[in-house]
Amino acid sequence: MKEIRLTRRQILKNGGLVLAGAFAPSLFTLSPLTTIEKYIAMTDKTVFDVIIIGGSYAGLSAALALGRSMRKVLIIDSGKPCNRQTPYSHNFLTQDGQTPKQISEVAKNQISKYDTVKFHEGIAVSGMKTADGFEIKTQSGESFGAKKLLFATGVADEMPATKGFAECWGISILHCPYCHGYEIRDNNIGIIANGETAFEMCRLINHWSKNLTLFTNGKSVLTAEQTKKIKQHHIQIIEGEISEFEHSKGNIQNILFKDGSKISKVAVFTRVGFKQHCEIPREIGCEMTEQNFIKVDDFNKTSIHGVFAAGDNTSMMRAIAIASSAGTRTGAFMNKELIDEAF
Repeated sequence: MKEIRLTRRQILKNGGLVLAGAFAPSLFTLSPLTTIEKYIAMTDKTVFDVIIIGGSYAGLSAALALGRSMRKVLIIDSGKPCNRQTPYSHNFLTQDGQTPKQISEVAKNQISKYDTVKFHEGIAVSGMKTADGFEIKTQSGESFGAKKLLFATGVADEMPATKGFAECWGISILHCPYCHGYEIRDNNIGIIANGETAFEMCRLINHWSKNLTLFTNGKSVLTAEQTKKIKQHHIQIIEGEISEFEHSKGNIQNILFKDGSKISKVAVFTRVGFKQHCEIPREIGCEMTEQNFIKVDDFNKTSIHGVFAAGDNTSMMRAIAIASSAGTRTGAFMNKELIDEAF
């Protein structure tokens, strides 16, 4: 977008409405002075090659690839990742055992050395297609433009209202044995699930511990064959409804039931639902999968030209290493698309 610089005196002298028509014909509906000032503002340090919404691992990795490709990049991030209360991260080479926050801080410090990448703390609330690409507006009223968009916005877990559940989530109520299983191996572990999900989780978690209890949290809907198989592996099945998780700073001490009984466990595995952390992709027309992920191709392109997505918002494989890999790959693909369009 060509940069236009006009003084307030020049605008008033020449007539704001005429200038608005000359330089931004589509903006006649706004007041002349407001229109020109907004148009100038959008050309001065607010237009980028790529806007990345979401500054966690996928977003940061993409920013690094794009910044090193001499692309003007803006990262818009609220600073509240979904794993912010998870104590440690694993399965990421050179970073095993670090906290998610430590990994992010190192990444941000390294990326900040590139003057091609800028950070903006805020929440993106809307987006629209423009003649030059896209415009993103934030909750506080700022507007930014870019040729391409990358949504690395992750997902938001939908946790049950059971007392203590949210406080323990990511600490002792866990979703992934590959992320957390080793640290609690061979311990007294629970599984909260029912039906087919319960059967598959018993098969999986049994690899890390033989001391398992399955909590169906209500009447079991397991088949007779599944029940038999689970009991053959000495996994107790308890159908009582859970009322509370007693804990100390997120570490489970007891699971309380509505009938007044309680059971002590070190940790439990379960699965919860999720929703997209950001609804802008859906609002601008990006196709979604049946599982409510943003649908992307092998190059992380969405169904909208110029819009990409990477990380947890596109895949059930939720891990820092996987998100980082997706971000790096997407950044390279975005740069290639920009090159192809310009050459």
